[in-house]
Amino acid sequence: MITQELLDILVCPKCKKQVQLNGQRKVLICSDCKLSYEIKNDIPIMLIDEAIACDDENGEGKL
Repeated sequence: MITQELLDILVCPKCKKQVQLNGQRKVLICSDCKLSYEIKNDIPIMLIDEAIACDDENGEGKL
C-alpha cells in the first residue's frame, strides 16, 4: 500500500506535476500528460518508458 506521505512527494517524471492514485486499477495517473504509472508489489514504477497512455483520468490505457 502506498502511504499518503509517499503520494504527497511523487510527481510525474515527464512534466513534474502531482500524480493521483487510482485505487481501482492500482496505478498513478498524471492528468496533464495523460500517462499512468503501474504499481507493482507496492512500488510505483515511475519510468516514462514504462508509462501507459491514458484515455481518461481513470487510468484506462490505450493499447
